[in-house]
Amino acid sequence: MTDDSGTGIVHQAPAFGEDDYRVCLAHGVIKKGGAVPCPVDDDGCFTPAVVDFAGKHVKEADKEIIAKVKSMQRMIDVSVIVHSYPFCWRSDTPLIYKTVPSWFVRVEDIKPQLLANNDKTMWVPSYVKEKRFHNWLEGARDWAVSRTRFWGTPIPIWTSDDGEEIVVVGSKAELEEITGEKIDDLHRHFIDHLTIPSRQGKGTLKRIEDVFDCWFESGSMPYAQAHYPFENTEMFESNFPGDFVAEGLDQTRGWFYTMMVLSTALFDKPAFKNLVCNGLVLAADGKKMSKRLKNYPDPMEVVHKYGADALRLYLINSPVVRAETLKFQEEGVNGVVRDVFLPWYNAYRFAAQNILRWEAEHQASFDPEAVLAGPQTNVLDQWISASSRSLTRYVREEMEGYRLYTVVPFLVKFIGSLTNIYVRYNRKRLKGRNGRDDTAMALATLHHVLVILCKVMAPFTPFFTEKMFQNLKRAMRDQPDSLHWCDFPEAEEERQGDRHIEESVQRMQTVIEAVRQLRTKHNRSVKTPIKEITVVHSDEAFLADIAGQLEEYVSEEGNVMQIVVCNDPLKFAQLKAVPDWSILGKRLGKKMGIAAKAINSLPHGDLVKLRDGGSIEIEEIGETVSSNEVKILTEFVRPEGFTEKELDASGDGEVLVLVDLRVDEAMLDSRTAREVVNRVQKLRKSSGVQIADSIKVFAEVKRGS
Repeated sequence: MTDDSGTGIVHQAPAFGEDDYRVCLAHGVIKKGGAVPCPVDDDGCFTPAVVDFAGKHVKEADKEIIAKVKSMQRMIDVSVIVHSYPFCWRSDTPLIYKTVPSWFVRVEDIKPQLLANNDKTMWVPSYVKEKRFHNWLEGARDWAVSRTRFWGTPIPIWTSDDGEEIVVVGSKAELEEITGEKIDDLHRHFIDHLTIPSRQGKGTLKRIEDVFDCWFESGSMPYAQAHYPFENTEMFESNFPGDFVAEGLDQTRGWFYTMMVLSTALFDKPAFKNLVCNGLVLAADGKKMSKRLKNYPDPMEVVHKYGADALRLYLINSPVVRAETLKFQEEGVNGVVRDVFLPWYNAYRFAAQNILRWEAEHQASFDPEAVLAGPQTNVLDQWISASSRSLTRYVREEMEGYRLYTVVPFLVKFIGSLTNIYVRYNRKRLKGRNGRDDTAMALATLHHVLVILCKVMAPFTPFFTEKMFQNLKRAMRDQPDSLHWCDFPEAEEERQGDRHIEESVQRMQTVIEAVRQLRTKHNRSVKTPIKEITVVHSDEAFLADIAGQLEEYVSEEGNVMQIVVCNDPLKFAQLKAVPDWSILGKRLGKKMGIAAKAINSLPHGDLVKLRDGGSIEIEEIGETVSSNEVKILTEFVRPEGFTEKELDASGDGEVLVLVDLRVDEAMLDSRTAREVVNRVQKLRKSSGVQIADSIKVFAEVKRGS
C-alpha cells in the first residue's frame, strides 16, 4: 500500500498479519496476551460471528461476499491482482496465515543478558556474530515454543478447565508421584490421559494438547545429551559451556539462537565458547540442491569415485568454512585428487621405494631416528625441517583459533613445497648419488617430514594419512597401532637460522621460476643451457646462499651454466615504492588515498632511504612513513648494447633475475647430450629396466646431423 493509491484507508486484521498485529498493538487496538478478534476457525471457515457466511471456507466465500457488497450498493471496484501466495508443499493448497494460541518463552525480558552472553563467545567468522546474530538478538521477541501436532515432545503443563490453575511437571518421577501411574514412555499417547487432582478445588487438571517446537529440543542439546540434571551433574557442570559448536549460516536464527536463549534463561551463560559457522553448499548452477530437481551428483558416488578425504578437503578448502556459499563442482573434488593427493602420494611412494632400495644395497635396516640424531648439513634438509616446524606452529595456532580457512591452504602449500621443491630437487640424492650416509640423511629427513605431515593432516584426511602411516611406521620404534592414537605434533620453537633458510629457499624458487618464465617467453627449451644468469638483491646473506649452497639447485633446475650475484639493485633496475595497505591503511584511515598517491611518486632519494630502513615525511598529510609500512620493488632497466633477445629479466619486484639468452656451439652440444640422456631414460622406462640395473647403450650418429 502506498500513500497515493486506493482510498488511503488501510484495513487491519491483527489475527491474519504480522504487520497488522504490530500496528494494532502499538495503537492500543489490542493488548499483548489479550484476545485478538479472529472470525476464522481452525478449518479455515468463518465462525458464527460472521452471520451471513458462517461455516463457509474463506476461499470459497469470495463470490458471495462480492455479491453481498454489491446488493448493499457499497461496491466501488472489482478487479483481480496477481501476487505471490503461500501454498502447502504437501497438498499444494493455499495456506491461511492466522494467529493461534501459543505458549511463549519471555525472551524480551532477558534481552540484555542475551547480548552480554553473546559478547563472551568467539565466532568464526566474527562478522556473523557481530552483525547478523547481534542484530537478531537486538530485535528478539518472545518465542512461541508450542506446536499443535501429535508427534513431538509433549509440553509438561497441566491446567484446569478455566486455565487459572497451572502445574508444570519437572520430571517423570514427579509425574508418577502426582498421578499415581507408572510411566515408561513420555509420548502423547502414553500420558495424555493422565490427570492431576486440583489443589484449588477445580476438579482435575488435564495436559495441554501442544508439543514442543523441535527447536526447543535442539536448543536443549547441551543438557539433554547428558540427561542433566537427573544424571551426570558433575560432568556436565565442569564442562559447560561447551568448547565449540558448528553449523550452517542459516542457524543464526535457529539452533545458535535457541541454545543461547535457553542457556541464558537457565544459567545466565552462553551454551558454547566458540562457534564455527559454515556457509551453504549449492548446486553448480547456484540453486539450492534439490532431490526433486536432481541438480547435484550423488554424494556417495563422489565418495566412491574420488574418496571421502578428497571430498572433505575440497569442502574445507572452500568458501563454506568462511560462512560463504559454495557452488559445488565435481571437477573441484577431482582437482584436489590431481593437485594434492597424487603429488603427495608420489612423494610418499618415492620415499618408500628408495628406502627399500637403500636397505637392499647396504644390507641394513633403515633407522630414520638414528640417522636424524646426527647433524643435517644439506641446505634443503635444513629447509624442509624448518618448514615442518613452521607448519606445526602455524596449524596449532590457527586451529586453536578455529580458523579452518587459513589452515588448509597452508597445508596444501606445504605439500606443494615438499613435492615440487624438496623431492624434485633432491631426486638424485634420494637415489644415492652422494653415497650411503648422505642418502640415508635425505631419506630420513623425507620420512620424518612425511610422518609429521600425516599427523598434522590426520583430522582433515583421516583415511589417506592412516594408510601411509601404517607403512611409514615400519621404520620406527614404539609406534601406536593407529595414526589416530598419536598426539597431534607439538609446536616446536623456531631454531636459529630457520627463518633465514626458509626465506632464502623461497627466494631461490623465485629465481628458478623467473628463469622458467623467460625460457617460455623466448621459446627456449629446458634442454638448451643458459650461459649465465645474474641474481640481483640487496640482501648479502641471500646472495651468499645463491652463490654457495643453493647454487647447484638453481643450476640444475634451470640448466644454467654460470650464476653471478649482484647486491646493487640500481645497477640493473630502478626503485619503486608500493604502500603496504594492511599496515599503513589501518593507521592512516581516510588519509590513505593521498598517502598512496604520494608514495607511488616518491623521488629516488626517498626510495633509497626506505630501502635502507629509514623513514620519510609525506608533507601532503603531515605523516611519517617508515620502511616497514612500504615495499620497495625493483623494475628492470636493460643495459645499453643489449637487445631483448640477448638479455632479458624477470622477478617478483624484490628479487631480479637477468638471463643471458645468447647461444654458442658448446651450449648446443650440451643440449644434444641432454636429449640423448632423455631418450635413454624413456627407453629404460618402456622396457621395464629397474633403477639398479646396468645397461649397454648403442648409438648411431648419421652424417650431417
